[in-house]
Amino acid sequence: MDRLSFGYDMGYDAGSLGKICLISMHAGTLVDRTDGRETVFGPGETFLLAPPDRPYQGEVRAARYTITMFDPGLLDRVAAAGGRAAPGPVTLTGPRASTAAGNRRLTAAVSYLRDAVLSDPDVGQSELVVDTAAQHLAAAVLAALPHTARTGPARVDTRDAGSDTLRKAVAFIEDNAHRDLALADIAIAVRATPRALQYAFRRHAGTTPTEYLRRARLERAHADLRAADPSDGATVTRIAMQWGFAHPGRFADAYRRMYGRAPSLTLRDRPPVRR
Repeated sequence: MDRLSFGYDMGYDAGSLGKICLISMHAGTLVDRTDGRETVFGPGETFLLAPPDRPYQGEVRAARYTITMFDPGLLDRVAAAGGRAAPGPVTLTGPRASTAAGNRRLTAAVSYLRDAVLSDPDVGQSELVVDTAAQHLAAAVLAALPHTARTGPARVDTRDAGSDTLRKAVAFIEDNAHRDLALADIAIAVRATPRALQYAFRRHAGTTPTEYLRRARLERAHADLRAADPSDGATVTRIAMQWGFAHPGRFADAYRRMYGRAPSLTLRDRPPVRR
């Protein structure tokens, strides 16, 4: 992710990027001439600059914009997490959001990643926070732009949605809560489809895999708060970020709901160290 500003007009003719490339326009215009068509984008729009597997051409006209790129495979992971996976990789089929509301949400997702995650040195150093925010951006892309992922309800293979699948998934989550995990990663580990995994959690645990993962990370943060020493520089924000909670206020609310007290009290009331 980067911010670019051109005080002049510039034509470009480039090879394929191999990445999903989003442009959020702040001023000026960008004219896309890929595949012989001409499409003009202006301020307030967030759009797909070019297909990741093809060359692209166009012109930047005295423009300021934010450019964001990520691996196309992230779309596949997020589509699987939402039960929208279709055969083959997910392909974006149009550059613009389908609705004005979708464009606003996508623009807001880019702004959040740029201003609240990557611009904060402490937050940006947490790989788990950055990876989670990137998944959020990919979800916003799928919600806004047209694509090939399935949009209708998917059939659940109930043979893979039993208690044994739940048991394996819980064990995998407990052992890997410190890693960047998507629903597809858990499903692959237990050899079940994402939809079957979701059904197993709803049927046998009354929750979802992602909510269980969130709870497991909250428990790890609680343990770290109890063990940490504020005099050594430990803070609630730093511990929360270590476990993927980028927003201190939302972390504090979730912590209160689960433990009935503020996380700052747990950190301050740590048991004394025995000599």
